[in-house]
Amino acid sequence: MQTEMDRKINDSDVPSRLSDETRLECRICWQVYDPAEGDEIEQIPPGTPFSKLPDYWRCPQCDSDKGMFLPIDD
Repeated sequence: MQTEMDRKINDSDVPSRLSDETRLECRICWQVYDPAEGDEIEQIPPGTPFSKLPDYWRCPQCDSDKGMFLPIDD
């Protein structure tokens, strides 16, 4: 059985496989990170792809780390 830590480690390379326009959703609270909008709270400018978010970035709604985000199929 895969542990939560294993999932985070396996998910950590997800951003490297995403296009710069890919939107991602937090699997804890459903918050969406849209690169076209950025993140006003953390002063991330619009146009910033998920893969370019700083290491300290966390979900602005529930404080989950980036490993808890999954790509949204549009």
